[in-house]
Amino acid sequence: MTDPALARPVDGPGGDAPAQELLPLAGFTVAVTAARRSEELGALLDRRGARVVYAPAIRIVPLSDDADLVAATREVLAEPVDLVVATTGVGFRGWLEAAEAWDLPLRDHLLTSRVLARGPKARGAIRGAGLVDAWSPESENSAEVLAHLLSGAEGPIEGRRIAVQLHGDPLPDLVSGLRAAGADVLTVPVYRWVLPEDTAPLRRLVGTIAARGVDAVTFTSAPAAASLLQVAGEEGVRAGVLAAFTDAVLAVAVGPVTAAPLEEAGIRTVQPERARLGALARSVVSDLPARHPVLTSGPHTLQVRGHAAVLDGRLVELPPGPMAVLRALARRPGVVVSRPDLLGALSGGGDAHAVEMAVTRLRAALGAPVVETVVKRGYRLAV
Repeated sequence: MTDPALARPVDGPGGDAPAQELLPLAGFTVAVTAARRSEELGALLDRRGARVVYAPAIRIVPLSDDADLVAATREVLAEPVDLVVATTGVGFRGWLEAAEAWDLPLRDHLLTSRVLARGPKARGAIRGAGLVDAWSPESENSAEVLAHLLSGAEGPIEGRRIAVQLHGDPLPDLVSGLRAAGADVLTVPVYRWVLPEDTAPLRRLVGTIAARGVDAVTFTSAPAAASLLQVAGEEGVRAGVLAAFTDAVLAVAVGPVTAAPLEEAGIRTVQPERARLGALARSVVSDLPARHPVLTSGPHTLQVRGHAAVLDGRLVELPPGPMAVLRALARRPGVVVSRPDLLGALSGGGDAHAVEMAVTRLRAALGAPVVETVVKRGYRLAV
């Protein structure tokens, strides 16, 4: 069965047999910053027509042989643990597997603990280990876990031993909130997230974002979002990146935890209702094209996308020069844009002749009279 979000038929000239289907993300460029399952997310976007740019913002470093994890596990084993918070499935499962490799009886030790799962994957890991998941929040959010514990639903917090499995992020709000309530909190750093070994794709991406060369950026973890902003600062383009996210580039986060570093920097994000890759891709499909209005010019419709135009339901790929001119005209539909202003939009510079050539090529590619010349003033979209 065909996914209706993937494509729709486009009528040929004069309502003839359908032309090639127009995919919802055709003409758009979307960046993927994920470290894990990046190819899966990229495939979901590619199937919907997007040009996908891969720029991992983080790298996951397992701590299976790390002294910090050994020490944290021995501290957990020193006395009974009242409550355990499992934040990720892969992290909780990795912790138990590492302890077993070290011959440490962690699973048996936790049989008497109430184990809370932050989400369904953590819940699956708990059950897979033969433990009982006592509770999990609907939001899959650490803030809801904290609220649940502070509400007294699990009994008094003061004086109780609580182990919190970290997922690369130190979870300062959860940990400090429990400690402020008098709990003895044991943090377990199962793995950590660091910059990728090859940071060149990420450094190129922040420059491309600042230049508005991508239309959307997807984020699947808070460390990835923080890492991108960090590298933008190192590259001297943080202000440009923030400005681009304000007026041109869509930031799509898988959930509120992931969005937090972006929101704190003043970047508004789009988030799916459920924190899943499929839902994330659907959010890009629903929100990205909606940011680009469909204009009417006589009998024609025109939508200006990232690196292409959609004319009467037909995708028209354009070279950089004509595309830059079209974008400049589309920012103020129906308003005359002067040749000097259009020249400024051309990355290669030049003179008035360069503008005229770009307009000529644009008209030839579109094949419809949607770009008008206003004598001695400039050009405008006839909408």
